[in-house]
Amino acid sequence: MEFVLPDFRLATPEIFIACAALFVLMVTSFKKQGARTAAFWLCEITLLGAFVLILGSGDVQRSLTFGGMYIADLFGSFLKLVVCLAVAIVLQYGRAYMAARKIDTPEYYLMVLFATLGMFVLISASHFVSIYMGLELMSLSLYGLVASDRDNPRSTEAGMKYFVLGALASGLLLYGMSMLYGATGSLELHEIAQRIYDRSANDVVVAFGLVFVMVGVAFKLGVVPFHMWVPDVYHGAPTAVTLLVSSAPKIAAFAMAFRILVLGLFDLAEQWQQMLMLLAVASIVLGNLAAVAQTNIKRMLAYSGISHMGFMLLGLLAGVVKGEGGTYAINAYSSAMFYTVAYVLMTLASFGMVILLSRAGFEAENVDDFKGLNQRSPWFAGMMLIVMFSMAGIPFFVGFFAKLSVLQAVVAAGNVSGLSIYYWLAGVAVVMSAIGAFYYLRVVKVMYFDDALDNSPIEASIGTRSVLSANALLLAVIGLLPNSLMQICAFTLLH
Repeated sequence: MEFVLPDFRLATPEIFIACAALFVLMVTSFKKQGARTAAFWLCEITLLGAFVLILGSGDVQRSLTFGGMYIADLFGSFLKLVVCLAVAIVLQYGRAYMAARKIDTPEYYLMVLFATLGMFVLISASHFVSIYMGLELMSLSLYGLVASDRDNPRSTEAGMKYFVLGALASGLLLYGMSMLYGATGSLELHEIAQRIYDRSANDVVVAFGLVFVMVGVAFKLGVVPFHMWVPDVYHGAPTAVTLLVSSAPKIAAFAMAFRILVLGLFDLAEQWQQMLMLLAVASIVLGNLAAVAQTNIKRMLAYSGISHMGFMLLGLLAGVVKGEGGTYAINAYSSAMFYTVAYVLMTLASFGMVILLSRAGFEAENVDDFKGLNQRSPWFAGMMLIVMFSMAGIPFFVGFFAKLSVLQAVVAAGNVSGLSIYYWLAGVAVVMSAIGAFYYLRVVKVMYFDDALDNSPIEASIGTRSVLSANALLLAVIGLLPNSLMQICAFTLLH
């Protein structure tokens, strides 16, 4: 077999981040004074550099390299741009928060960079080995970050729970990969898809492998019944880390689910569609009902995130009707992609507001901590109102159009297939969204109609205030002009 030299140019962003992480490690090791400030700015510069490199790649043609383990395409490039933006915002929001608690060590910034590198690898992985490498690089970094507040028992407990459950999910995912390898003789997604299409694979072993792979994907998305870690990790981790765990990794998990299910196991759509239906309905129902009972806003947003991932799965499962793809499939998949990007923007702003109201010795974790926010700062009360309205799916914010696009895809699947199950799915989603609006509007109610428990001024840097305001306003702008983002999602999937 002839050796082919990999095209390193296609993986320039990953190589750049890996080298930058090593550079940050060297600088912070020798520079004791100002190491934290240096690490922060070097991380932001690294993310900016990666962003520019991805943009500079231009209209990249879909191509494989590194022995079929890495795929370069517009789909991956766009998601990496969103990851860069999300992680840069996370660092900006969390800088003062972590510094006030003296946990903004250089290691924190290093683990953020390595987690970002893992996300990049996962987004462009087209081989089960590279998928697992990216997944574990991202996950191991997140385990460390969740437990980074070593003096806080809640943080270390959350880190341990996340690690144990994550290790279990990784083991099940590996077992599923090994079964698919045994059935098809390949670990490359395109070859697996070809063997399944040719009916040359053992159907029983493939079905078992699919089940175990689905468990791993479901865990990383945090959907029911593999959601046990989500509320505890969101609640226990430092809020700046919760902000990271709840945002950018969802982009990588969506890319993993799309590449495995749609590109690798497309001809098994009949089987994984049924699994996704159960996962989606259970997540939407349990997520919304459990969130209603929460008084801690981090746990509320955790259960809310579970329901949002259920909505995203509705878009994925609506992409194939009786094995037929085409333009209709692209519309469904682009709606799922649009929903994921919209959710990341919304969760960045929501946890950003929690961080904004927190200070040294005080965590703004409860809904009651938002009481009378309009009296303290009408501007940021307005920003939080935009975020909550968007998450609730109230017109005309991005959350409304994200839910609408997914529901349209599900109804269209029902029209094409003639199966009533799709209409039932859409009906359940609409009803649970109406129930879910309660806990979002409750936050708005306490901000505007309750007296403030704390009248101290909100302390935050101009940079944080500006980025948070821009983040919240972007939800309104995209809500008014949703077609632009939707067209980008559809274009990147087609090319």
